Amino acid sequence: MQTLLLLVGKTNDSSLISLMEKYTERIKRLQPFEIHVIPELRNKGKMRSEIQKQKEGESIIQQFELGDFTVLLDEKGKSFDSAQFSEYLNKKRVMAYKRIVFVVGGPFGFSKAVYDKAHEKIALSSMTFSHQMIRIFFLEQLYRANTILKNFPYHNK
Repeated sequence: MQTLLLLVGKTNDSSLISLMEKYTERIKRLQPFEIHVIPELRNKGKMRSEIQKQKEGESIIQQFELGDFTVLLDEKGKSFDSAQFSEYLNKKRVMAYKRIVFVVGGPFGFSKAVYDKAHEKIALSSMTFSHQMIRIFFLEQLYRANTILKNFPYHNK
């Protein structure tokens, strides 16, 4: 099954870009994986946060395809430890979905429409992180989950 990480807005920080590239290449060696970036809205500084969430939400939903299993990365979602997340990922892979799509929203989160379309929400922490940093944390955990499933020594129990 293809795994897609859907992001709102590109990253400009070269350190974060380097880490994202590092983990993306590692993940691609272990499973089919892609990252899609939804361009940031123009003139968003003049928009109220609710309008921005709505417009970003429309762009997010346009990326969903029939046969996708969509998971929002949201601090109010279900929490896992790394081993549990690898089990979760393994269970999703054997289901009849074409892709599993993990979504990182913009700085104001997700619109109601995106919440309504998503199948699940998962949290990487009960703490709030920037939508830029969460990308790195998720990529590392996705890589770790794959190494656990393949019994690689990356993960210490």
